[in-house]
This record gives sequence, C-alpha cells and structure tokens, in this order.
Amino acid sequence: MLMAIGQAIELNQNKMKIFSLFKSGALLSTILLGACSKDDPSPGITIPIQTVVQSGISMGGTSSLALLAGESVTNTGATSINGDIGLSPGTSIDGFPPAEFTGTLHVNDAIANQAKLDLTTAYNDAAGRTSTDIVVLSGNIGGLTLTPGLYKSTSSLAISSGDLTFDAKGNANAVFIIQIASALTTTSGRQVILAGGAKAANIFWQVGSSATFGTTTVFKGTVMAMQSITFNTGATLDGKALARTGSITMEGNAIVLK
Repeated sequence: MLMAIGQAIELNQNKMKIFSLFKSGALLSTILLGACSKDDPSPGITIPIQTVVQSGISMGGTSSLALLAGESVTNTGATSINGDIGLSPGTSIDGFPPAEFTGTLHVNDAIANQAKLDLTTAYNDAAGRTSTDIVVLSGNIGGLTLTPGLYKSTSSLAISSGDLTFDAKGNANAVFIIQIASALTTTSGRQVILAGGAKAANIFWQVGSSATFGTTTVFKGTVMAMQSITFNTGATLDGKALARTGSITMEGNAIVLK
C-alpha cells in the first residue's frame, strides 16, 4: 500500500514538472514570436510629422528657368529640356544640339542677371529657415519617407541605398525644405518618389557645395547648389537645376520644369 501511494505521488510530481515545462515553453514561444514580429523589416522609415508648417520659397525670376548656371552649361548626348535656360555671368554653352529644349536661352541678359539675384535670395531663404521641430538627417537617406517640414544635414547627404519618398499626407500644398551643408549625391538607379499629393514644385534642396545625380537617377524638386550640378547618363529631373557659381553638366538627360 505504501509503495503504491509513493508511486502515485511520484507520477503526479512528474506530471506537474511536464506541465510546468510546457507552460515555460509556451511563454518562451510567445516572447520569441513577439520579438520576431517587432524585427520584421518595414518598407521604409516614416519621419514623425512636424508641427511647424513651412511656407514655400519664392523663386522670383527663376520661375521660367529649368536650368540656371553661373559659369557654363555643357551637354553630351540626346538631352531634352522643357523650360528656359539661363547663364550669368558665364558665356559658355556647349552641346546644343544634340540637346534640345523648348524655351528661351538667356545668356547674360536682363532675365538671366535678375534670375541670379533672385536665386541668391531664394538660396539664403532656404538656408536660413529654422523650426522648433526641425529633423536632422545624415549620411544615406535612401529608404526614408519624409513628411512635410524642415530637414537639416551638417555635412553631405546621399541617396544610395533604397529610394527616397516625400509624403504630403494628402496636402497638395505641403512644403519640404532640405538644408545640406555640403554635397548631395545619388547612386545609379535611385529614385525620389512622390506620395500623398506631394509636388516636385514644393520640394526645395539647398546644397552647400555641389549636386551629382547618378546614372538613371529619377529626381524631384528645385535644386539650389552653391557650386555645380552634374547629371550622369540617363538621370532625369522634375523641377529646376540652379547652380549659383559653377556649371551644369548633362549627358543624355530629361529635365522638366516644375
């Protein structure tokens, strides 16, 4: 009788141990599944919505210009430009044809000279904007989704790993301003994507040195570079390319004024 009771107690204890292990395993599985779910990759990182609304930047006499350079405009290949071209104070324009454009060429005339003054004003406006909830960017911004507002980099920015999205959140008047202390670059095939009603005309890139767009890049916005702007083979732009002191160099590109 005592032996039977002992065996029953031992059996019951074993069952309790098994049940305890089962509960522990189930809890561990829940924790691991939760961790896996949190680690699942997302399609992009969305920047928090900023509360300060930025107004647009007045482009003055540059409004009709798809291109404006300070030193020279150079092209190779079958470039297509929809909009006017301005040059001031330089005089060197090369590669037209094979480049074609629908607009007027302004070389050191009253329109080009005024446009350069207005570009300086617009550039300084963009560079001088401040905000209580400005977002600081650095390095590679490919893969990000930017919501309306003001962004700042204290060095260079690149779109080199994934595409960059601007999401206006349903507001067609939403303004995006990106302040870049040094260079802006993209690698081959990278794209700027518009979402939520965002418009290229409301995106302003203030570039502290030069901008370089990699092969077949699809870019959007008004690019105001202190120095030069280079479009490698097949790169396209919906917007404006405005180089204050340097040159604009193209190679079989499509540029559409926005």
